[in-house]
Amino acid sequence: MSTVVSHENAVSESRGSLLPMAIIGVLFFIFGFVTWLNGSLIPFLKILCDLNDFQALFVTFVFYIAYTVMALPMSFILRRTGYRDGMAIGLAIMAVAALIFIPAAQTGSYAIFLLALFGLGSGLTILQTASNPYVVKVGPAHSAATRISIMGIINKSAGVLAPVAFTALVLSGLADFNSEAVAQLAEADRAAKMQEVADRLIAPYIAMSVLLFLLVGLVKFSRLPEIDEGDASASEPRSGIWQFPQVVLGAVALFAYVGVEVIAGDTIGLYGEQLGVANFSSLTSYTMAFMVVGYLIGVVGIPRWISQQQALIGSAIGGGLCVIGVLFSSAESTAIASVLWGWSGIPPIPDTVTFVALMGLAHALVWPAVWPLALDGLGKYTAQGSALLIMGIAGGAVVPLAFGRIAEVAGELVSAYWIALPCYLFILFYAVKGHRMRSWT
Repeated sequence: MSTVVSHENAVSESRGSLLPMAIIGVLFFIFGFVTWLNGSLIPFLKILCDLNDFQALFVTFVFYIAYTVMALPMSFILRRTGYRDGMAIGLAIMAVAALIFIPAAQTGSYAIFLLALFGLGSGLTILQTASNPYVVKVGPAHSAATRISIMGIINKSAGVLAPVAFTALVLSGLADFNSEAVAQLAEADRAAKMQEVADRLIAPYIAMSVLLFLLVGLVKFSRLPEIDEGDASASEPRSGIWQFPQVVLGAVALFAYVGVEVIAGDTIGLYGEQLGVANFSSLTSYTMAFMVVGYLIGVVGIPRWISQQQALIGSAIGGGLCVIGVLFSSAESTAIASVLWGWSGIPPIPDTVTFVALMGLAHALVWPAVWPLALDGLGKYTAQGSALLIMGIAGGAVVPLAFGRIAEVAGELVSAYWIALPCYLFILFYAVKGHRMRSWT
């Protein structure tokens, strides 16, 4: 009898979580689309604003540093407004930020572009702080990584579409829009060309703003329930979130992960342009497509065949092997891409670029595995723990910027990819030991 009741409760909980998961799924699509537009914006703005690689990577810096600057303030907003209203506020901030791209495009000012990107990152901060605990808490803890993997598929599918949409809407008919071709134009022709291309940004970002404002209404008037955070499970009194090693080290692991995720997704276009790859503006789609494959593996395999911890170990080892492949494989051969997808008609890319894209497959399961391991046992500290984990996204600001500086000093991008190795090593440490720690002594 108890088994029947338990099954009925599980079915009821599953149905009850369907609407919240659907709404959160829409938000994760927005996360992915807005975030992975950066991969196309970086080489685009590098040409438009006449930047070097280091300067161009300030796109990732200001976007991701917003998570560090705004994470704790946004967690306080969530406490006062609740999760649902906090999400609506985040969407509204993003809608306003999208409109800032209009004066940025009209003036060609890199500073205004960066301001708009910081605004988008700030809005995403509150959305991420609210939505990730939702996905963790909406069902059983042992399958949380599976639910986050489903959200990851939605997120990275948007990441596949964003560069393609950007190329179609902004760069359509501009096959000669690259650093070398633009440098050869006379000054007056170059200025006219830059303004023509910049003006193409206006309509897409107006449409994005309108969509975001519509989503504000959807979230605000939805029936999203507030999650029950309960009480901290530890028996001894805790003085704050810093007393939980599993979440502090989890934030560092996410710092490392987001750093390599952004390198794999946002520098691949720069690297492709440097090697003369024709479709460099859409190369981020390759990395995102591999991440979708990785998330599908997580949905099917966790926890049925592998645990969240095992997924994390495999991700760290696989990522390290991909970095070695980037550093030591051929920039002339396209053999790996030809075998993997050459039969599909999708253009093959050099082996060394292929290994950058494969990093997406390798580390896809880091985010969904770290969240449930880090939030385990936090109870009433869940919102603070989530904010701390979100602050780990600052790795997307710091690590790629360090990558850019190394590339500038070395005179080539490929030499800078070694910076991903220590990041993967820390993720391996967290998978083996860090997530088990419950005290600092």
